Amino acid sequence: MAREEKIWEYARQAGYEPLEDRCIIVKYAPENLSEKITAFFNWEFYVLQMCRHEVILLPFDPTWTSLRKDVSLVLPYEEIRLVNLADDLLNTVITIHTKEDDIRLTTQQAALSDWRSSGINATQYAGGFKNWHKENLGETLKALTELGKRV
Repeated sequence: MAREEKIWEYARQAGYEPLEDRCIIVKYAPENLSEKITAFFNWEFYVLQMCRHEVILLPFDPTWTSLRKDVSLVLPYEEIRLVNLADDLLNTVITIHTKEDDIRLTTQQAALSDWRSSGINATQYAGGFKNWHKENLGETLKALTELGKRV
């Protein structure tokens, strides 16, 4: 489980300016049904954190469900051409089109997040239980889709 404050701290230590309440849990999106089945057993999760000038991915340690102090992907906003969202059963697929590539991520929808791995990774106790993935999801997805409209 990762506290939002810890995500922001790791992002700052890596030299980025994180935007508060703009982080969600994601995985790389599978391309087909076979990959969906194997992905179900894959616990490689990331925090997608929107920062002042870029989107970064911070990986979780699959063994301990704790955040690793590492940045595995950096997407500067000026390279993002378009962001598409598509519902896929209980998830939302985020396709980020850049100058040179398409990056497909999947995130668990908010409605069942408390019962799924996004809730496990994003729940913290802050005077009561808080699932920051669930709380941030709608506005983060909206902000992502706005990025492609700026170009």
